[in-house]
Amino acid sequence: MEVKRSGHGVYTQSYHVVWVTKYRRKILNPGMVEYPRRILPQLVRSMPGVELEQMVFDEDHMHFVIGIPPKYAIADVMSELKNRSASLLREKFDFLKKVYWKEKVIWSPGYFVSSVGINKSIVMNYVKWQELQDSDQLRMEL
Repeated sequence: MEVKRSGHGVYTQSYHVVWVTKYRRKILNPGMVEYPRRILPQLVRSMPGVELEQMVFDEDHMHFVIGIPPKYAIADVMSELKNRSASLLREKFDFLKKVYWKEKVIWSPGYFVSSVGINKSIVMNYVKWQELQDSDQLRMEL
């Protein structure tokens, strides 16, 4: 786990995300998944600081781990990625227009998200260390 720096803070913020295909249709076949495997990292690059760390596909859903800086809301990132990836997939694969003939979708509207965090002992040790750092600054002379 890598700690990142922003203009005004230090953070580590990763999420485990699951997207499900609309109606749980088994459209993510081995020949098709190479395309989202290529385009999703490209879509993520349009959001500075967001990093796609890992991606795994099943026939009707996908799991991925993504690092998102605090300046972005997870809902906004998911919305952007789902909308743009669905459009690109529908353009690339004509059969999707037949599978979802009534709607211009690929992904189910919701998603699962869980933070991937550090454990309590690491946080407790950091707080103790930070206390020592702060107390040293109090002793500094001006």
